[in-house]
Amino acid sequence: MGKSLVAYFSASGVTAALSKKLADAIGADLYEIEPAQAYTSADLNWMDKKSRSSVEMNDRNSRPAIGNKVDNMGEYSTVFVGFPIWWYREPSIIDTFLEAYDFAGKTIVPFATSGGSGMGDSSNIMQSLIKDGKVVEGKRFARSVSADELKKWAEEWI
Repeated sequence: MGKSLVAYFSASGVTAALSKKLADAIGADLYEIEPAQAYTSADLNWMDKKSRSSVEMNDRNSRPAIGNKVDNMGEYSTVFVGFPIWWYREPSIIDTFLEAYDFAGKTIVPFATSGGSGMGDSSNIMQSLIKDGKVVEGKRFARSVSADELKKWAEEWI
């Protein structure tokens, strides 16, 4: 059993709150994936086809820059990766994060928040972006999930 990291991107704060609850429940380190350029509410307007999030999600090669980094990724054997569901998958900034590190020998555990959309093909897309690591099937959680439920779910990989 190695160290665990909860890495997350949150646009509205919902995923941040859930990520902090998960990290506390399992005794993991916490890292926020911060965009180099913060998203504004206009950027997040999914009904505007010209909004930043819409443009990024319509281009599978989009890789929004991250403004911070994990200095000690080698210390972790399990990395929980949290995000809101955007267009039935992980946001493009998660793809940037996955391509920025060596996940060899690590287990990547996706988890997401959403008003109702499922994980879609997120786990498969994420697996295609990393080499020599294993991405397990992710799970979407409601905002109201308890710390006990999160811990029970996470214990399979820690």
